[in-house]
Amino acid sequence: MSIMFRPAVRQNVGLLIGLAGSSGSGKTYTAMRLAKGMAGDTPFCCIDTEAGRATHYAEQFRFDHADLRPPFEPRAYAEAIVAADLAQYPVIIVDSCSHEHAGEGGILDMQEAEFQRLGAREAVKMTSWIKPKGEHRKMVSRLLQVRAHLILCFRAEEKIEMVRVDGKMEVRKKQTATGLDGWVPICEKTLPYELTASFLLMASRPGVPLPIKLQEQHRALVPLDQPITETCGQRLAAWARGGSIPKSATPALAPSDDRAPLIAEIKSLAVTIPAREKVDAAQTYLSGLSLEQADVAQLADLLAWCRTRTAAA
Repeated sequence: MSIMFRPAVRQNVGLLIGLAGSSGSGKTYTAMRLAKGMAGDTPFCCIDTEAGRATHYAEQFRFDHADLRPPFEPRAYAEAIVAADLAQYPVIIVDSCSHEHAGEGGILDMQEAEFQRLGAREAVKMTSWIKPKGEHRKMVSRLLQVRAHLILCFRAEEKIEMVRVDGKMEVRKKQTATGLDGWVPICEKTLPYELTASFLLMASRPGVPLPIKLQEQHRALVPLDQPITETCGQRLAAWARGGSIPKSATPALAPSDDRAPLIAEIKSLAVTIPAREKVDAAQTYLSGLSLEQADVAQLADLLAWCRTRTAAA
């Protein structure tokens, strides 16, 4: 097999943008504004799992609409998105991607069905995740090959967790990478980090983004102190075509390393875990890599184990 190398040039890069938010946070409207700016005069499309709610905006935006109905399997999402890409829509909105995780026929339902098929014993719980997680990874792989810009909407919910403090269990809001504790996108836990950029929107300030993932090269394109508009979409699309970052763009706050919040929580929880167990867990979930060498998916799996282990202590 021969491989040809050439100078790297950013040209017609497909962007994957995630917008997560609770009811009233403006995620669908924000996605429409962003898509309009990115698509220009060309219609974009919306894949709708919310029983046609996206059509509420039919008078305000020029777009084509398709319903995606249960079962909300990862494969169904992938097929719908690939079909839209083949139809040459410049921008594809998926509202909502949360059903792929928690909707009828989504990966939680797939895991439960597999768990029951394997005998519903505690010993097979981890094994029952292999098939649904594999299907999810295939979907993500398909999304990464799409040439259109993708805007994925997620529902978000406020979550709490049990933590041990000074030998006692306490309830606290779940810590998240946004710095706004408690609000978590409803999706497979690593998905927001697979995207080009992802944001949390709050009902208290509809459309104003809080970064979940925002890399250095995109900071000046997305202002964080005002609602996302068509102008933001235009800037992102121009950058993806190979343009430079406009000097007039409002600089965004610099985020920390995507892995930093995961590493920090793992280290915090690991204090109470016996050394032998930590070594075994690192080998199982990180394949012997250090925390700093591991990727986001590996860290997320290790963090889930740490939380379960400390809660059971």
